[in-house]
Amino acid sequence: MKLFEHKPFDARAVMGFGILNGISIGLLNLSLGFNSVGFYQMTKLAIIPCTVLLETLFFRKRFSRNIQLSLAILLLGVGIATVTDLQLNLLGSVLSLLAVITTCVAQIMTNTIQKKFKVSSTQLLYQSCPYQAITLFIIGPFLDGLLTNQNVFAFKYTPQVLFFIVLSCLISVSVNFSTFLVIGKTSPVTYQVLGHLKTCLVLAFGYVLLRDPFSWRNILGILIAVIGMVLYSYYCTTETQQQKASEASAQSPQVKESESDPLISVENGSGILSDGVGPKAPVWSSNKDLHA
Repeated sequence: MKLFEHKPFDARAVMGFGILNGISIGLLNLSLGFNSVGFYQMTKLAIIPCTVLLETLFFRKRFSRNIQLSLAILLLGVGIATVTDLQLNLLGSVLSLLAVITTCVAQIMTNTIQKKFKVSSTQLLYQSCPYQAITLFIIGPFLDGLLTNQNVFAFKYTPQVLFFIVLSCLISVSVNFSTFLVIGKTSPVTYQVLGHLKTCLVLAFGYVLLRDPFSWRNILGILIAVIGMVLYSYYCTTETQQQKASEASAQSPQVKESESDPLISVENGSGILSDGVGPKAPVWSSNKDLHA
């Protein structure tokens, strides 16, 4: 359809990125399966601090105290609204830790690869999705059979089931497009902030549309989270404007050289002194024609 240009680049980077993305998706689902919903929400909350830590250690990226404060307020609000029970177990904790690490690294790579190879979010998604799909296609049925003693291929797929599978895939594609676009244009931390906004919207829509139970704790948590998001957006915008202003001032033309420059002095008609003696007046040579 020629909506974007096919741009192949480093095959090893694309393969590693695609496989890592597939593994992170699988680990997040396993974390949800082996942990309580409350602990799974805690896992999602841990992605932001982990991303900040990794970018600080390996990319020397600095987060101001205002940004850190706004993120802390956001995480506090989402934690109050979503985290209920915290049931711990060893296997679930290990899976959650691996899910957090792989998700953080994959999202950081989404940003760095786009900038390093100068590719768009669509081009990166187009290159990496085959490796991600193959990874999940190999690992998924094997783990399903191991954990549930059921074969996914033995399921009776009715037209209704197939319709919802295709619909789910189309929605997932749009989510992938938006994910890569947001991370490429902003940062992994900003994408996680947007993800927590989604969590708050899910709670709100669940109450409005489905009449899910909604307590004052949920309301308080959402309000605190929204305050954190507003502060994060404000501080990010302010710091970006300040950075652009400083870069513009650094690139402005340097102060013009003073009029004492020898070339300028010559153009202004003043002679160049040599050993304290002014320029000699022209002398007529009587035998000029003879020498010529």
